[in-house]
Amino acid sequence: MPLSSLNAISPVDGRYHRHTRSLAPLLSEWGLILHRVEVEVRYFIELVELPLPQLSTFPIEKFVDLNNLYQNFTEENASRIKDIEATTNHDVKAVEYWIKEEMAKLGLSKWSEFVHFGLTSQDVNNTAIPLSLKRATEEVYLPLIDEVLSRLHSLAIEWKGVPMLARTHGQAASPVTLGKEIRVFEDRLRIQRDGIVNSVYAAKFGGATGGFNAHRVAYPNIDWPSFGTKFVENNLGLHRSQVTTQIEHYDHLAAWCDNLRRAHTILIDLDRDVWTYISMDYFKQKIVEGEVGSSAMPHKVNPIDFENSEGNFGLANAILGHFSEKLPISRMQRDLTDSTVLRNVGVPLSHGIIALKSLLKGLSKLVLNNSALEGALENNWAVVSEGVQTILRREGYPKPYEALKTLTRTGSKIDADSMRNFIDTLSVSDSVKDELRAITPSSYLGYSEELVS
Repeated sequence: MPLSSLNAISPVDGRYHRHTRSLAPLLSEWGLILHRVEVEVRYFIELVELPLPQLSTFPIEKFVDLNNLYQNFTEENASRIKDIEATTNHDVKAVEYWIKEEMAKLGLSKWSEFVHFGLTSQDVNNTAIPLSLKRATEEVYLPLIDEVLSRLHSLAIEWKGVPMLARTHGQAASPVTLGKEIRVFEDRLRIQRDGIVNSVYAAKFGGATGGFNAHRVAYPNIDWPSFGTKFVENNLGLHRSQVTTQIEHYDHLAAWCDNLRRAHTILIDLDRDVWTYISMDYFKQKIVEGEVGSSAMPHKVNPIDFENSEGNFGLANAILGHFSEKLPISRMQRDLTDSTVLRNVGVPLSHGIIALKSLLKGLSKLVLNNSALEGALENNWAVVSEGVQTILRREGYPKPYEALKTLTRTGSKIDADSMRNFIDTLSVSDSVKDELRAITPSSYLGYSEELVS
């Protein structure tokens, strides 16, 4: 049965493929093969530019044809490499053999043994994977993070003057503005976004056990560590880990995982808060024509976008957590456990992208329910007691906290009238009483509005 969205086992390639297809050219099996070909070709070209006698006669005008091997890489090319792998039972060796085949077609067989010269497979994998991951992060993931940040910023500005009852421990607390609460998430996410932008995409490039043994024994007069650093950093735009075993130690990749996890955790917090505000009727949701909220209850408009977002962020973080803990650990100079794990590097990024798109969709459907926000404030006049007792402290009034505690914990509902009556009984000047009467749940906002700019 041909693979389709209906028979794919993973929903990132099935139900949600429309959200994740932009990652396929970068992090699929095809994408991995493509990046291996790119590394091998660019490495060969870099070798040609060294003072190696055996490569001195290579026709440099053929660089264009070699670069076309990865720049115009096709599914047919990848299939041929997979056919070769069926014989070699080694994926990177299959790439090497395919490039040699293509060089033969170009009349370049004389120099083809310098393809993969002195390398181990991990010199290719540990450059191809961080290269593809860097591109996926910068070209697909970060633009969505920026879109979320832009949306949060717009909502914070739009709602910066909308008073809202705060809740600490689930109980009514000093009022805020809705815009300020949105700004909290914007600020938190922006910090993590900057961390992701500054991620180090590290590569291992140093031969079978990290010492350029084969390179040095063949050409002892070449400074191979400097060559490797120049190739990885100047040519590929990655960071070369200088002292390694056969594989990259993945500490920087673990840091990338942790950066994403922190961003996702903040957005899970946002998902849950918005979900709760919807349940409290602070928000309505725009009705989409044809959508069904419940198969049994026709009236329901469920906050499914925020639920989908939370679930996918959770899945992403679970896998990223395993990456972060597992990848930096390898027995002695190398074991193979990193290989099968790294083949899944696109999975958590896919779940993150699904989650970001669901969050954006949910945010676009929010409609402010001012009557519910205003009603919550009006029903909780007790929250101004903090401001009242603080002014009384300023005035030297005896035990003001205790006086307000007695008022607000009687079990009787505190409303505008009962607060006003309480103020009337206080032994303070009329000007202070006027000051106290001016405090309302809707006006007792501190700098909430000014904090949003």
